[in-house]
Amino acid sequence: MSTRLIPISRRELIKRLTAMGFAGPYPGTKHQHMIRDGVFVMIPNPHHGEKISVKLQLIVLKEAGISREEWLSAA
Repeated sequence: MSTRLIPISRRELIKRLTAMGFAGPYPGTKHQHMIRDGVFVMIPNPHHGEKISVKLQLIVLKEAGISREEWLSAA
């Protein structure tokens, strides 16, 4: 298993968060969000097939309280 994050699709982001116990995505005013134990995580909007950058993934992981190791093991 790799220890490096790589850009992923929005669908893959949602799939992994769901596997980690997050519910949703639910509609929001500007972005959809997912929820686990009262923690809200904003989901980036789709941009014509572009992948979610490593930098944005790190922001989402920090919001969600997920470590890099947990994230990579959910892949």
